[in-house]
Amino acid sequence: MPENDTRTPSRAPAPTPPHGPDTPPITAPAAPGTTPVPLPTGPAATGPVPPHPGPPGTATPAPAPSPSTPASTGAALPAASAAVPTGAALPAPAPVAAPTGTALPAPVPAAASTGAALPVPTPAAAPTGTALPAAAPPAPGYRAVFAVREFRVVFVAHLFSLLGVVVSELALTVLVYDLTRSPLLSSLTFALGFLPYLLGGTLLAGLTDRLPPRRILVVCDLVCAGCVALMVVPATPVAVLLVLRCAIAVVSPVFNGTRMATLADILGEGDLFVLGRSLLRIVSQSALLTGFAAGGVLLTLVPPRGALAVTATTFLVSALLLRLGTARRPARAGAGTGGLSGTWAVLRNRRVRALMLMFWVPPLFAVVPEALAAPYADEIGVSTAALGLLMCALPVGTIAGELFAGSFLSAAARARIVLPLAVTGVLPYLLYAPRPGVALAAVALFLAGATGAYTLGLDAWFVAAVPEEQRGRAMTLMTAGMMTVQGVGMAGAGIAAEFAPVHTVVAGTGVLGTLCLLAAAAELRATAARPKGETGLTGI
Repeated sequence: MPENDTRTPSRAPAPTPPHGPDTPPITAPAAPGTTPVPLPTGPAATGPVPPHPGPPGTATPAPAPSPSTPASTGAALPAASAAVPTGAALPAPAPVAAPTGTALPAPVPAAASTGAALPVPTPAAAPTGTALPAAAPPAPGYRAVFAVREFRVVFVAHLFSLLGVVVSELALTVLVYDLTRSPLLSSLTFALGFLPYLLGGTLLAGLTDRLPPRRILVVCDLVCAGCVALMVVPATPVAVLLVLRCAIAVVSPVFNGTRMATLADILGEGDLFVLGRSLLRIVSQSALLTGFAAGGVLLTLVPPRGALAVTATTFLVSALLLRLGTARRPARAGAGTGGLSGTWAVLRNRRVRALMLMFWVPPLFAVVPEALAAPYADEIGVSTAALGLLMCALPVGTIAGELFAGSFLSAAARARIVLPLAVTGVLPYLLYAPRPGVALAAVALFLAGATGAYTLGLDAWFVAAVPEEQRGRAMTLMTAGMMTVQGVGMAGAGIAAEFAPVHTVVAGTGVLGTLCLLAAAAELRATAARPKGETGLTGI
């Protein structure tokens, strides 16, 4: 029968048993002390059977209504209680159409005699207009993110912009060393990529919500292209080169925060946004593996200033893609939300503060083995090839963890693993305690990187917690804080290694970092609105 069809099928008459003059009449079973009631035969057998009286003190059942008599609203449908003769097949009970909203009682089969076949109950048709439950849609994957045309433009622009950043850092470091022959100034050039993030992230974060996002992205790329173009000029002194490097670092958090907020506009606040963020992080981690290698190859073909000219072109290509390939969107907030007061308005939200803390604490400790990779390789006496393996292990683990979580885990599963993976993220560093060889140290770094899969669920929590009018500022503060704490972590690791062996510093980082992460996780759980009665570490 088709779904939602409430027509009642006609009742087929029951077969009439043979009855002749030598055949005794069939009687219904009677209780002791009562007179048996003869059952009608022939055509009358298909009609309703009169009820027989029960034992004294029992209620006599009401006669069954005929199929043509409609049941009143809310009335219970009685079941027939007549016995069936031996060998007679029971007819299938006809479903009775009930008014909309009336619950259909389950059919009660009559007691059959020996050998009688029991009927198969017919499923009741759903009332007209009742919606059937829809199957849950499959979780989107990375392919669904690339199906969004505007995201593809942002992704390609990110590739060009990231290539410009990585190659310009390497080329500028080499250029400063060629001009000064000073290792201190050369290393300072690289360190300046971290420190100004805090300045730009706090003072300029308000621009991300007060101006149209596409304009901010294009202007930031043009500022970077202009700074790199000035570095190419041979007459530019070293001091100006360092100032230009700082200028690029100041606008970088504004660019990254605006792009992150724009992803939520392009992909929505759901799973597509989480996967889009994951793809951009995977590209950034891949740049650590291939970007510096590509820059090194480029420097063998052209001088440092020539490599800088190439990076200026990549910034211009990124700006052109964003200008022509993304939609124009209005500013998220009015002009009265700028300055440090707007920053404090974001940080007043305890939930947002707790989420930012969970973004900031892990990288503070995660960078320690990378910062000390060269001293550790010297401590255990291995080659530079082994050093390269140690440098690659952490980003490879991060890429593997993100790909697994984004490809095989649902949004609910990614939310459940956030806190367990976050609080155990630096525990693998304890493997450094016995001063392991390259293989075991690389395994520890790979495992620590793989726990970075928690960031997918954390991204979903963050974008859900921040009001839309504060989204750009909040994401700029978050990215600026992440870069700043990485610089602090590298500096702290170097200071600690002056007073203790490298393997002891890394193992101690595993202990101290885990304690700090447990405290951050406790604060995050305290800000979560969990259903009543829900407990456990993953109940957020």
